[in-house]
Amino acid sequence: MNLRRLVFAICLVVVAILTVGCSPTENKSASETPAPAAQPKKKAPALYTGQQAFNQMAGLAFKWSPDAQPARLESVLTSETTGQDGKSATWRGYFVSPSRRATKTFVCSGSRLPDSPPYGVSTEGTEGSYNNASASLVFMGLMLKIDTDQAFATAQQHGGDALVKKDPQQPITYVLLKDRKQNVPVWYVIYGTSEKDRKGIGVINATTGAFISAGK
Repeated sequence: MNLRRLVFAICLVVVAILTVGCSPTENKSASETPAPAAQPKKKAPALYTGQQAFNQMAGLAFKWSPDAQPARLESVLTSETTGQDGKSATWRGYFVSPSRRATKTFVCSGSRLPDSPPYGVSTEGTEGSYNNASASLVFMGLMLKIDTDQAFATAQQHGGDALVKKDPQQPITYVLLKDRKQNVPVWYVIYGTSEKDRKGIGVINATTGAFISAGK
């Protein structure tokens, strides 16, 4: 009889241990433990060639004034790209409107940097004054047929390659202006952060792609 009681007591102890081991409290604690929050992915910038940026800005410029004409296009150097592929995250364009007797600046931005212009195409500042000097700079947008990637490749063949080999992170900026002698827009491929701070420059016909000149 005592043996039966002993066995019964042992069984009760085993059941109690198993019950504690599988307690709902423990399961609940494990299931309700929050998973670590996923880190937001950093968005990459949108990079544009000069012609891509120009086309986007021209659309907004024509809404501003149907007779808007380009006078200057320039890339804005950021830490997001060196510009060596003919692309930039930010471009700025200057347009002239004879009917409004005014000038206007437009920006095409694909930059993700906090201090950059807003993402997309927008205007910058207020209207500027129209004068003979600004009127003499305009050119027909249809004459822009050579993009910055092509202009860069041509500049590389005429001395630029040596500068990039010397400094693989060499910044490249681009400026589009009308050549008054030839009366066509030309690309200035600038090996440097600006026109003043440069190590070299290549000038390319933006209509035909022909190499015009190179220098410092």
